Amino acid sequence: MTPELQYNIYVAILYVFMFLFGAVVGSFLNVCIYRLPKEESLIKSNSHCMKCGTPILKRDLIPIVSWCLLRGKCRACGDPISPRYTIVELLNAVGWVLIALKMDLVSGRMLYTILCCLVYSALIVVFFMDWDTQLISTGVCVFIAILAVPEMIFCSNRGGVPLKSHIIGLFAASVPLLLIFLISKGKAMGLGDVYLMAGAGFFLGTSRILVALLLGIVLGAVAGVILKRINGESAFAFGPWLSIGILTAMLWGFDIANWYMNFTGLAEIVYGEDAVMNLPFEPIFPY
Repeated sequence: MTPELQYNIYVAILYVFMFLFGAVVGSFLNVCIYRLPKEESLIKSNSHCMKCGTPILKRDLIPIVSWCLLRGKCRACGDPISPRYTIVELLNAVGWVLIALKMDLVSGRMLYTILCCLVYSALIVVFFMDWDTQLISTGVCVFIAILAVPEMIFCSNRGGVPLKSHIIGLFAASVPLLLIFLISKGKAMGLGDVYLMAGAGFFLGTSRILVALLLGIVLGAVAGVILKRINGESAFAFGPWLSIGILTAMLWGFDIANWYMNFTGLAEIVYGEDAVMNLPFEPIFPY
C-alpha cells in the first residue's frame, strides 16, 4: 500500500468519523431543543414516546437509522415520530463534514475545526428552540462564549483572531441590540438575542460578528415581512436569522468583511492610498 493511498484512507476515515459523531451529537441536540425551554434535566430522564410515555429502547436510539427502520413511528403505540429529529441529526452530521472540509481538517487546524463544529451545533439548538418557543437558552450562549477560550489560547495562529478582537467582539453587536431592547422595552427583540450575539462575538471577534449582525438583520427583516404576510403576526423569532448570520460569518466572515472594505474603498481610507485587503485574513482595524 502506497503512502498516498494510506493517507487517502486516513482522510476518508476521518470524515466518516466526523459524520457519525456529528449524528450522535445531533441526537443530543434534539434533547436540548426539547428540554431546555422546559428547564428539564438533559441527562437524568430517559427518552420516551411523547404520546404513550413508553421509554425508547436503546436499539431505537441509533441516530438517523432507527427512525428510518421504524418508518417514523413509535414501536410501542405506532404514533408518528416527527421527522425533525432525523433532520436535526442529519443537519449536524452533514454540517460537521462540510465545516471540516471548509476548514481543511487535515491541515493542522483540527482543534479550530472542532470548535467551529461545536459552535455550529449550538446554533442549531438556538435556531429550533427559538423557532418553537421564541426563547434562547442563556446556557447555550455561555457555551459559545466558553469555546472562545481554547480558541484564543491554542488557535491564534491557525485561523483565530487576536485577544483584542475577541474582547471588542463581545460588545460590538450585543450593545447595539441591548440598546434596541431597552428602547423598545423588549418589544423589538429579547435579551436572548443580546446574549447570543455577545457569546458569538466573543468567539468570532470584531469583523466577523459585525458581518453576522448585518446578515442577521437583513435575513430577519426579509423573513419578518414574509411571515407577516403568511400569518398576519408581527412578532417572530429573531434568533434563527442571527444564527444563520453567525454561521455564515464564522465560515466566510473574513472574506465578506475584506471584500466590503475593498469594494467601498474603506481599506484605502483606513490604511492609506492604494491599500487592498488580502483575503481571507481578518481586517486589522486601528483601534
